[in-house]
Amino acid sequence: MVIALTPAQRTSMPPMPPAPMSPARSAHVFAEAPRASARDTGIDLVRAVCVVLVVLLHGLMAGVTIGESGPVFANATEDAAWFAPVTWVLQIMPLFFVIGGFAGAIAYRRMRERGGSAVDFVTARIHRLVMPAVLTIAAAGVVLAALAASGVAPELVQIAGFRFSQPLWFLAVFLLCQALLPALLAWHERAPLRSILVLAAAAGLVDVVRASTGIYAIGALNFALVWLALQRVGFFLADGRIDALRRRTRIRIGLGAVGMLGASFALGIFSPDLIANLNPPTVALLLVGVAQTALLSLFRPWLAEVSARPRVARFTGFVTARTMTIYLWHMPVLLVMAGATAVFAMDAGIDLPEFSSPSWFVTRPLWIGCALVLTALVAWAFAGGEKMRMPVRTASTSRAVQAAVLGLLGVVALLAAGATVLTAALAVGLMVLALMRIRPARG
Repeated sequence: MVIALTPAQRTSMPPMPPAPMSPARSAHVFAEAPRASARDTGIDLVRAVCVVLVVLLHGLMAGVTIGESGPVFANATEDAAWFAPVTWVLQIMPLFFVIGGFAGAIAYRRMRERGGSAVDFVTARIHRLVMPAVLTIAAAGVVLAALAASGVAPELVQIAGFRFSQPLWFLAVFLLCQALLPALLAWHERAPLRSILVLAAAAGLVDVVRASTGIYAIGALNFALVWLALQRVGFFLADGRIDALRRRTRIRIGLGAVGMLGASFALGIFSPDLIANLNPPTVALLLVGVAQTALLSLFRPWLAEVSARPRVARFTGFVTARTMTIYLWHMPVLLVMAGATAVFAMDAGIDLPEFSSPSWFVTRPLWIGCALVLTALVAWAFAGGEKMRMPVRTASTSRAVQAAVLGLLGVVALLAAGATVLTAALAVGLMVLALMRIRPARG
């Protein structure tokens, strides 16, 4: 009989002498022990909530109305005065990258303890991220081809492809961060403070140069610098350095980051719309990430307790096992909902509410609720790619690098030109090649 104890029970009870084990039973226990301790359920819960908030955010932004010439698909929150304060809650991408750094550092260190290498880690990450993307992008290409063949206006097909591809920046950047994690973790272990300060200072310099020269393209450098710096914050969390600080110190750090962020808004340095600070990323997101990490650290004991509750654990487990699938499929779900809504409204002769109107706000709970339910159903149906067992990995560093580059190029092709039948086919081809490169070369 196995008795499960809560953390509080485990700490309050005296230690019990170990029962004798057979050699087979002993081997099984020692084999499973690292796996059982590999998850921080509190952190997993936060990551799951972040994924849901992403769906909620994009659900608010996905807008459709009926114009004189037919359906109009647009960002419903664009130029909306109420939206900027909402982004202070819904902008969770900095925290997502912090958690990615935390989880990645722990996973890689455990892999090293078991005799694994940086190549093992990188190829496993490539497989986990690219496999579900291949299916989603291939499906998008087929749907776009079907829409074009059925006589849908080319501009609507183009908009659908563009909207589908927009969120994929996260896949590209997260893949880059995870591919570089072993090297950056080694740098962190040699010089933790200096390494993160270098990245933060470089990101700040990019912001200054972009603002002073007006050369927008320079800001693209921060797609690497800002998110890599936030990943490094996750390394500090994994080290236990942040949790080791006094509670008062963590509160001061969080409040200091919020104060600097507020001052930047007041001085016009950064937009108070934190979503606007995504493209390109700015140092404002670093401040957001520091504040969010301080808050996360303060509430980790409570999160550990809450995450152990059965219903919460089931929710966390469902989302954690399908994180990338949910992210990749939630935008297609929203696009299908928008298209179906437009067709129904035109057939029924119904006027859809104007963005930010009272009737629009009244309908948002139903709209977002449908988006969450449908996304969950799709994630349940298509999570096979994310759960697929990793094949035998290559031991070649060059093949791992090639795989990472091919995966990145596949996503960049979609981001640069928008999703079309051609770019979707190109992206799928590059990603399949990436998956082939993480396998050992044939003798």
